[in-house]
Amino acid sequence: MKSLEELDKLREQLQKEMQIREGEQEVKVVVTMGTCGIAAGAREVITALLEEINKRGLKGVTVAQTGCAGLCHYEPLVEVERPGRDKVTYVHVDSQKAREIVLEHLVHGQIIKEWTILSK
Repeated sequence: MKSLEELDKLREQLQKEMQIREGEQEVKVVVTMGTCGIAAGAREVITALLEEINKRGLKGVTVAQTGCAGLCHYEPLVEVERPGRDKVTYVHVDSQKAREIVLEHLVHGQIIKEWTILSK
């Protein structure tokens, strides 16, 4: 840190990230972070989701993590939950897919069906 201004910018950025990860929002995005998910790249996926949501200034979105979903061969998994709609589960997500999920699903409302499995 070279200045108080840099520290203020860092604090503001971290507060935005905490709001995304802890808030009660309209849309919830959950990344499975069990051992198998982490080994398959879930840390990079959650980082990409947070960066893309911040970059686009999306409001009403919470990003959370959960443990193993028991679907190791599909990891990393990303679930998108919207009130009144079926949960959408994306499989084999990498950081590029995560960014596209934010753009297509969260921004444009279009499910990328070829990356999903059925769930409720």
